[in-house]
Amino acid sequence: MLTLQEQTATDELPLSYLPFISSIKKRGLKLKEVACQGYPVGWYGEKRKSTNRMVKVICYYLDGTINLYMRPIEGITIIVLIDQMTIASYIDRLIVPVPKANGTDYMGSKLQRSSHESNSIKIVQPDGPSFTLDDGNTVRWGDWKFHVAYDMRAGIIISLASMFDAEKENFVVAYFDAGEFGFGLCAVELEPSKDCPENAKKMPNVICIFERYAGDIMWRHTEDAIPGKKIRKVRPEVSLVVRMVSTVGNYDYITDYEFKQSGTIKVMVGLTGLLEVRGSIYTHNDQIKAEVYSTLIAENTLGAYHDHFFTYHLDLDVDGHENSFVKNNLKTRRVINKSSPRKSYWTVVSETAETESDAKIQLGYCLIPGGSATSPLLSDNDYPQIRGGFTKYNVWVTPYNKSEKWAGGLYTDQSHGDDTLAIWSLRDREIKNKDIVLWYTFGVHHVPKQEDFPIMPTLSTSFELKPTNFFQHNPVL
Repeated sequence: MLTLQEQTATDELPLSYLPFISSIKKRGLKLKEVACQGYPVGWYGEKRKSTNRMVKVICYYLDGTINLYMRPIEGITIIVLIDQMTIASYIDRLIVPVPKANGTDYMGSKLQRSSHESNSIKIVQPDGPSFTLDDGNTVRWGDWKFHVAYDMRAGIIISLASMFDAEKENFVVAYFDAGEFGFGLCAVELEPSKDCPENAKKMPNVICIFERYAGDIMWRHTEDAIPGKKIRKVRPEVSLVVRMVSTVGNYDYITDYEFKQSGTIKVMVGLTGLLEVRGSIYTHNDQIKAEVYSTLIAENTLGAYHDHFFTYHLDLDVDGHENSFVKNNLKTRRVINKSSPRKSYWTVVSETAETESDAKIQLGYCLIPGGSATSPLLSDNDYPQIRGGFTKYNVWVTPYNKSEKWAGGLYTDQSHGDDTLAIWSLRDREIKNKDIVLWYTFGVHHVPKQEDFPIMPTLSTSFELKPTNFFQHNPVL
């Protein structure tokens, strides 16, 4: 993981490097309008593990726009050694037209809006919020109590999340880690009344907490079958949201933890910001004759096909440490009784996973995905997939191990995939009636489109953890 000081030094290094200055002049560009940014180099099958921290630097051209990511300078490869802060490799192999600045800006003062402005919406709680924030980190809201912390790698960490059941006198406890590289380090200051509503509290200014009512219904029923009576009961859906925004280069990630009065926890990740693009000679789709693995989103601008995967480490202690993972499968049964007019019905067949390999499945059942399951499309022997082997299954279950915290391993930069969740699970350890950890991987395959240019509307994906036979009745009567 790079420090902010290392990132700044890396970004500035090419601007004083004479071969790079010559390359910029050769392209007819102005050096003062150039900005650079370093990216991880990854691993592509090299036999020896590198002991050098290094990044690949990509440079962009502003000159008429602040949306630098839409104007990459192609044909130049720069490799920087971080510890020495020197350029180890420099190649200028070809010249490609820099995409035009016209139409790339997303600042409100320069945009020609295609729709009318909405009237302002005010969110007001005259009596103040219903939640309290004790000792700066412990949140209490209704029957919920949880601790909010900040981590440079994970971002938001929710721990000791408990939903008290007064009748059973027990707790469901969940420890949450969103193990995405550097989310906390890349957390950004939140814009008041825009990133979070007016009724939000900040802790600090990169995390906000607020109660949300979006006009949804928690439950309702109208009963008019009773003579002389008309019954109508409705409960509004009010939830508590903990939010953080991380800007990782061109992408902005919105992370929400939503706690519901029903005992459900919903985790949402929203993707917005700017596409990863590359410059191209193409100005029209008719010119493209070969596979470019991209969408032509503007003249000389290709938006690359790519994936986003998120793995959550869910340390669930439901009424104690000793838990089991149960798979509920829906099965069709044929009707044997010939006197029945029915030919079939369906039922639930439960199976308790004994070991780690038993628990690997493509979908969770008590864990509710927010959409269709996303699986990797790369071959198993492709190097990015070897490093990201934990994305092969949506659900993994492992016995708790303090050293197994990050699905991609402790050190992900230039890793070879030999210290990941996929490797740990090969031990096939027992998980029945153990202190277990549930890992859930979800994501999106992003095929860019013209509507993503010059800035993307938010694309969201999510999952929910719903209590199952934990309460004796609906907890929100």
